Amino acid sequence: MLDSISYGHNRMAHFKWLLVGAFATLAVANPLPAPEANQLETRQTGINANDIMGGTCKDFTLIFVRGSWEVGNMGLVIGPPLCSTLKEQISPNRVACQGVDGMYSADFPQNFLSPNTDAKSIASAATMLELATTKCPKTQVVAGGYSQGSAVIDYAIQEVKHEVRNKIKGVVLFGYTRNIQDRGGIPGYPQDRTKVYCAPGDVVCDDILVVTPPHETYGLYAKDAAEFLASKVNQSN
Repeated sequence: MLDSISYGHNRMAHFKWLLVGAFATLAVANPLPAPEANQLETRQTGINANDIMGGTCKDFTLIFVRGSWEVGNMGLVIGPPLCSTLKEQISPNRVACQGVDGMYSADFPQNFLSPNTDAKSIASAATMLELATTKCPKTQVVAGGYSQGSAVIDYAIQEVKHEVRNKIKGVVLFGYTRNIQDRGGIPGYPQDRTKVYCAPGDVVCDDILVVTPPHETYGLYAKDAAEFLASKVNQSN
């Protein structure tokens, strides 16, 4: 599939990209209130998750792809709270979390390419999905992505082998940059296993990238997303 995609094609021709400041500028222009700042500091302790890379196999595995410019391999906005909330929903002893890094640098310019990311990033996520299912053959995999990471996991799920894709029980997409192009889902993946979150005012989901504060509010959806993923796995094993 990816061979048919022109990665050098500039998205500006058909995707109305508008960058209104950088995340750093937003942080200065819209400083977090003290409670939110404290929550952000707490989330920073979970910016990396390497259970699969560290050899930990559990009943359930979350593979997550962070957004552009986010730190660690889980990011800050939604990756860490999604992982911790999923553990609360099921059991901390039964859930492994793994962020995607490797060749995925989360640099912003890749958003301008036709698939809203690049081939190396997609390959990194696909490799992690395959590793989770081969290294831990009994685990039930769920996945998620935020912003550019939503495009990465979208294409990665399309690219993995059929038997790997069938083992992915549910996917959550936050600030989905390919929401319009892929009609609110992932081509070739069951719609009922997919849930897209578009915050009010975040027009990234409308095929326009205006990086404004609503795009950074997806932590608010952690509980709902974790409940959705938990509902898609078999917890009786």
